[in-house]
Amino acid sequence: MPSPVPDDPIPPTIAWLDGAVRMIDQRRLPGHLVFLHASTVDELCEAIRTLAVRGAPALGVAGAMGVALAAVAGDDLDEASARLVATRPTAVNLAWGVARARAADDPVAEAIAMAAEDVARNRRIGAHGAALLPAGARVLTHCNAGALACAGFGTALGVIRSADVGHVWVDETRPLLQGARLTAWELDRLGIPATVIPDVRAGSLLAEGRVDCVVVGADRIAANGDVANKVGTYPLAVLARHHGVPFYVAAPTSTVDLRCPSGADIPIERRAGDEVSGLGAARTTPAGVDSENLAFDVTPADLVTAIVTEEGILTSPYAPALRALLERGATRPGR
Repeated sequence: MPSPVPDDPIPPTIAWLDGAVRMIDQRRLPGHLVFLHASTVDELCEAIRTLAVRGAPALGVAGAMGVALAAVAGDDLDEASARLVATRPTAVNLAWGVARARAADDPVAEAIAMAAEDVARNRRIGAHGAALLPAGARVLTHCNAGALACAGFGTALGVIRSADVGHVWVDETRPLLQGARLTAWELDRLGIPATVIPDVRAGSLLAEGRVDCVVVGADRIAANGDVANKVGTYPLAVLARHHGVPFYVAAPTSTVDLRCPSGADIPIERRAGDEVSGLGAARTTPAGVDSENLAFDVTPADLVTAIVTEEGILTSPYAPALRALLERGATRPGR
């Protein structure tokens, strides 16, 4: 299978292959590059739920491919669609991908086209965002918004790999270490100098003047520009504002949800507490102590310096800019 970008050292995250969905099993990284095949909607839902495949743009493609699996098998499309959407409620791209495939005459062809479009879209995001970064930029990023979070190329990491970047600081991103495991793996493959830091180190790093900008992705952007992203993004935005460092969000327009007036209306996924209370098989908290595991937080629009999309760069005020962007016909969730 060809890579989404010629000579790309990172293989396609998700693809349709011989009637099944082939995915990089991100649970096995960085130690092992393993491909997982889902031939039923149940198998794909389990892969989504357990984060074998993750990242908002990749989930959009996964949703479409789930509908394709159901259509090929003759399953009830309403029931299959509902199960797919319920797996990860925060990433609006998942529901968007399901709806787009449902509306197509040929869900398989639509899902394949969406994967190719995602890579092209992310390359445009990268080209637009690169113009914001100074030469030799020292960039701080959180979670994973690279090729692994998309069909290919990446959003936040798409900006980074398109720019003249000197160094990337990678938040480890607790509790599941998507930064340390996935972003660092991608940057290593791309040959981009990177250093993994504990999430709690970011504030001091900014205070030391060792960061020129912060670039992150998004799982949903509300109509007013509030951004839902992996938990830990909001305090990073507060720290960036305090230290006068630009805070950029890179995301496709399919991540914008005009039906959510503000971040308060974005559903936040609550995951199992044992992701917080343990590390692998080892428990790290006392058995009698509860843990809370909200997977995302919301960054208010006034902390966002710019939103980078495949259609260009948006700045405050975001509400009219986002509405105008989508009204120009960019790919997005249904009105």
